[in-house]
Amino acid sequence: MPVPAPVPVPPQRDVPAAETGPAAGHTADLTVLVIEDDPASGITGPELSAAAGTRVRIRTARNLTEAGRLLTDDVDCILLDLALPVPTAGTATGTGTGAPSPSVGGDHRPEPAPHRAEELAVLTHVLRIAPLHAVLVLTAQDDTELAAEAVRVGAQDYLFRGELDARVLSRAIRYAVERKRADIAQHQLTESGLRAQENARLERGLLPTPLLEGSDLSFAARYRPGRSRALLGGDFYDTVRTPDGTVHAMIGDVCGHGPDEAALGVELRIAWRALTLAGLCGDRLLSTLQQVLEHERQSEEVFATLCTVDIAPDGRRAGLCLAGHPAPLLARHGRPAKLLPYEDGGPALGLLPHARWPRRQVELGGEWSLMMYTDGLIEGRVGAGSSQRLGQDGMVAMVNSRLEQGLAGEELLEAAVTEVRELNGGELTDDVAVLLLGRDPERIRRRGRSAPRPGPASTASAAPASASAQRPPL
Repeated sequence: MPVPAPVPVPPQRDVPAAETGPAAGHTADLTVLVIEDDPASGITGPELSAAAGTRVRIRTARNLTEAGRLLTDDVDCILLDLALPVPTAGTATGTGTGAPSPSVGGDHRPEPAPHRAEELAVLTHVLRIAPLHAVLVLTAQDDTELAAEAVRVGAQDYLFRGELDARVLSRAIRYAVERKRADIAQHQLTESGLRAQENARLERGLLPTPLLEGSDLSFAARYRPGRSRALLGGDFYDTVRTPDGTVHAMIGDVCGHGPDEAALGVELRIAWRALTLAGLCGDRLLSTLQQVLEHERQSEEVFATLCTVDIAPDGRRAGLCLAGHPAPLLARHGRPAKLLPYEDGGPALGLLPHARWPRRQVELGGEWSLMMYTDGLIEGRVGAGSSQRLGQDGMVAMVNSRLEQGLAGEELLEAAVTEVRELNGGELTDDVAVLLLGRDPERIRRRGRSAPRPGPASTASAAPASASAQRPPL
């Protein structure tokens, strides 16, 4: 087979401003790197500029070693002659700016067909050292299969040597540049979507599943992270029932709103669950959690507020510990909701090295609802553009209004969070977590009457936890 004649491409020359044509100011300049071993004659820069309507700068390289030196970030398109010699082991593999650029698409670029690998070796080499540049290939007119394979492997387009003129070449360069930009944008969008899906799966898996099997208490929760498009923030909560029948609940807030704070919140929640199931409570538990925070935080300025309650097996009494956290809201049957005492609380975790957190005994009564929350719920504003915060008093009034409407459980929390958002005039900037525990004697009696009785030859399994003892909706 005769060797095809080299494509006529001129050596590089400067293009005077007067030669760029009247339309040059309307589109961006282009820089084209021509890789061809015999650039003796052919289309000139001014010809391309006139056809493209903008200034076109041409750089020429006789081999891949020269191309590696001339390949810089300002190159828009590479015009590659597939008839170049196959690169050898000594051929340069880096770009003119140092190490090879990161590959778009990673290692998933298609490999040439085995019978075309040698013919496309020069192209695969260029694609490896210039993954962010548009590549146009030149080939013989009678080899359409090779041209199509070059596009499949990664070139943006191909041109036949016999049809090369300024108008065709300028249009092909523009097309190749725009197609490469679209390919990169699509790849980045795909990568971003995949990362978002992985992050969402990770964060969803880190949300707590309350362990309340066997408890007569109802459970509901709402969670809204302050970070855009996040599922998890610096707020955290959990609820577990220990073998003695005590229900332990906690809610906390790591200062800050980023992923580091979210990770620390998860660590503190998991540590709290493990310590609670191990039998720790009150001051001993909080002292140990402070040690965890001190070892895991990124800075000594990071602290966390925390509220814990342990509800007796009969559901009528609870122990309360506050570590710089807002006091819970207690609503008893037939009475307005009010804040629990908070005067004896201790400092936030991480502020004082030898702090203590006293445990206060609280009488709950026979029928009650206990709402624990983070400060994101009370720090929202009470009108668009207003500097006034909702505050604890505003929250108490809002909850009492909803209780008078007969709302409870999930409906109460949903209405409260929605109203706070509406008062703020839009999404809240801080994380919001709200936890609601309740005891309803009538509901307990109904459950007792509907529970299956064990037969003489078998024992009934324990009643499953209520449907609300699942991961709460966001």
